[in-house]
Amino acid sequence: TAGWLFGRFAGLWVAVIGLGILLAIHLFYASLLAGWLEKPRLDDIPNGSGIWTQVFARLYRARRTTEQNERRLQDNEERFRRTISALPEGIVLVDLSLQIEWCNPVAEEHLGVSLTGDHGMRVTNLVRDPAFVSYMTSGRYDVPLEFRPMARPNTALEVRVIEVERTRLMVISRDITQREQVDAMRRDFIANVSHELRTPLTVVNGFMEVLLDAQHEDEATRQHHLKLMQEQAQRMSRLVEDLLTLSRLESSESSLVEEAVDVQLLLREVADEARVLSAGRHRIELKPARAFLRGNREELRSAFANLVSNAIRYTPDGGTITLAWLADEQGGGRFEVRDTGIGVAPEHIARLTERFYRVDKSRSRETGGTGLGLAIVKHVLLRHDARLDIQSEVGQGSTFAAVFPASRVGAPPTASTQAA
Repeated sequence: TAGWLFGRFAGLWVAVIGLGILLAIHLFYASLLAGWLEKPRLDDIPNGSGIWTQVFARLYRARRTTEQNERRLQDNEERFRRTISALPEGIVLVDLSLQIEWCNPVAEEHLGVSLTGDHGMRVTNLVRDPAFVSYMTSGRYDVPLEFRPMARPNTALEVRVIEVERTRLMVISRDITQREQVDAMRRDFIANVSHELRTPLTVVNGFMEVLLDAQHEDEATRQHHLKLMQEQAQRMSRLVEDLLTLSRLESSESSLVEEAVDVQLLLREVADEARVLSAGRHRIELKPARAFLRGNREELRSAFANLVSNAIRYTPDGGTITLAWLADEQGGGRFEVRDTGIGVAPEHIARLTERFYRVDKSRSRETGGTGLGLAIVKHVLLRHDARLDIQSEVGQGSTFAAVFPASRVGAPPTASTQAA
C-alpha cells in the first residue's frame, strides 16, 4: 500500500520504520519483563498491549499461584513449628553430621542448647556427656538412652533418635525424673511393707512354735506369749487397714461424699479417743469453737485422730497436748494439735508425710505406729482443698495444723435453718 501511494522506495522506508517501532515496543516490554523478573512481585507486574497483555496476564496468574503456595507452605511450616514447640518432649533436628538445624524450647531446656546461638553446631560438641556422645555417634538408635546431664544432675532424661529423612535425624528428649521417682517410691513401698509385716509375722510364728513345743509351759508364760502374739496381730491389722484407707483416698474413683460437719462435736470425739489412747499419761486440753466444715465426716475424723495420736506417741509422759479450732481473718479455719513433745528437726519436716517415713523408727514401732498416719492426713486434706502446716523445734514440741480455706468453713446453722 505504501509503495502504491509513495512509490517503491518510499514504501520500503515506511515498512522499515514501522518494523523498527514494533521492535522498539517489544524491546521495551522485554526490558520491563527482565526488570520484573529480577524482583518478581505481584503488585509490580507491568501492563502491556497486544500479545504482551496475554504474557503479563499469564505471568500474573502464575505468580499469584506461586505466592499462594508459598504462603500455604509458610503457614504449614509455622503451624508445624508451633505444634512441635508445644510438645512436652524436646525435639532437635540434626543432619547426618549431627549439626543442629532446629530445636524447640523444651530441647533447649533439656540439653542446654540454643536455636539462635547454636544453629549449625554439632550437638555432641554442646552436650558433652560421655553417654550421650557415645550414643549419638554410634549410629545405633534401636534402644533409647537414659542418662543424667552433667549440667542438670537432678534431672533424668530419655533420648530417642528417629530418622525422618535420609539426610536428617530427629533427636527426641523426655524428662523421666518423675517416672524414676515413682519407680523408686514403688520399690521403697514394697520393701517397707514387706519389712513392716515381716517383724510381727516372725514374732507370731516364733511364739506359735514355742507354744506347740512347750508341753508343760505354765499358764502365766502361756498368757504372756498369747498377749504378745495378739499385739503383733493387731499391729498387722492396723497396717492393712491404713494401707486400704490410703489406697481408697488416692483412688480417683473414690468420690467425696460431703456434709456439714459440726467441728465442736468432732473435736470432742477426737479428744475422748486421745484420752483413751494416752491412758492418763498426758494432759489433754480441748479448745473447741462453734464452726461447721463442708466435707466427709469420717475422713476428717480419721485425719484429726491421726494428728492427735501422732502427738501422743512423740510426747513423753506428763506432757500436754492441746486440740484447738481457730478461725482466720479470711474466713477459713485451722485445726491445731500442739504438744510439748520431743519435736522434729527441720531436715525431717518436709518428708514427714511420706509413707513409712519415721524420725524415730524404734519409738514409732514401740507405740504401735504404722508410718502411714501423716500420709493419710495429707491425702484427706488434699481432698478437702486444705493443707498441712507443721511447726516444730527439737526439744520444744510441735504444732500440726490442718488449714482449711473459707470455701470449706461455714457458720453454725441458724434456728430457722434447723427447723426447715
